[in-house]
Amino acid sequence: MKKLSVCILFGGTSPEHEVSLRSAESVLNNIDHSKYHIFPVGITKEGNWYLYGGRDYSQLPTGQWRNHPNNRRAAISPIRGQGLLNFEGDCVVRERIDVVFPVLHGENGEDGAMQGLLQMAGIPYVGPHVAASAVAMDKTLTKLVADHAGIPQAAWQLVRDQDVESRLERTMDKLEGKFSYPMFVKPAGTGSSVGVSKARDRKSLQDALRLAAGYDSKILVEEFIHGREIEVAVMGNDNPMASICGEIDSGAEFYDYDAKYITDTSKAYIPARIPAEVEETIRDYAVKVYRAVGCQGLSRVDFFVTYEDNRVVFNEINTIPGFTSISMYPKLFAASGVPYPKLIDELIRLALEACP
Repeated sequence: MKKLSVCILFGGTSPEHEVSLRSAESVLNNIDHSKYHIFPVGITKEGNWYLYGGRDYSQLPTGQWRNHPNNRRAAISPIRGQGLLNFEGDCVVRERIDVVFPVLHGENGEDGAMQGLLQMAGIPYVGPHVAASAVAMDKTLTKLVADHAGIPQAAWQLVRDQDVESRLERTMDKLEGKFSYPMFVKPAGTGSSVGVSKARDRKSLQDALRLAAGYDSKILVEEFIHGREIEVAVMGNDNPMASICGEIDSGAEFYDYDAKYITDTSKAYIPARIPAEVEETIRDYAVKVYRAVGCQGLSRVDFFVTYEDNRVVFNEINTIPGFTSISMYPKLFAASGVPYPKLIDELIRLALEACP
């Protein structure tokens, strides 16, 4: 049986570049190299593509990978059949690629842009396709889909960057009329809690709106839900399955970027500390959201469970969730009986199955 050629894409031009490097390091250390020909392709923050020439994947998170002497400039050709192009002086070398695993978080990696390139190229890839990726990346569009699907979620309001630039006082008056403090303010199109703030008063609301407007022209403002943060991993195409539920105790104001990736204040509980019937409701909702958005391959779906009455509230869906050594997606499936290397195998199989 021939080995499949797998291209692992990492890095990217989004604010989540560093998270992608950590995720890719973990994927590359857990994929079964005896089964696949691996082509690690990194994208710098400036948008330059390189076929990484090293085998020490610990160089990814530190950024040292960019300076490896065996690196070659590279690109995925949009022309069907050409695959991965890498450049040796004046020569172009073409590598057949059977499947791409885009371990890219955020803008230009998770939002449908990369998926569109791969679809034009006719190369199967891990994760949801263009439309689902775009909808899930925009939190306001996800909210509309969840509303239509009848999934309970927090009350929310869309704010535009123009509202922050020229109508800030009036915008804050409107928000204060709709929500009580605290409220959450999020850029519509970022992940990993980049640009997200918990506003406790008018001054912090002003700061939060300005921060979010620096990341996106669309801003999501939500009511505060006092509850446990619950995550569930979903995998599959036509018949998706949900993992057991995990719980995040952030140890901070909320599960922000620092709590996720920098400090050691957060703690994960797998399984989550919730009643069995609540867990089943969450798993059912997770699959329902996954289907409503149009996902395939994988996604992680996040919820709140209120402390006072165990009410389930949908938070968001992530189509390329973190794959770092501490990320919940691989941990949840490992706890559900699918170890990390087998999980990668299954995601590659699903990508090949879903190829049009």
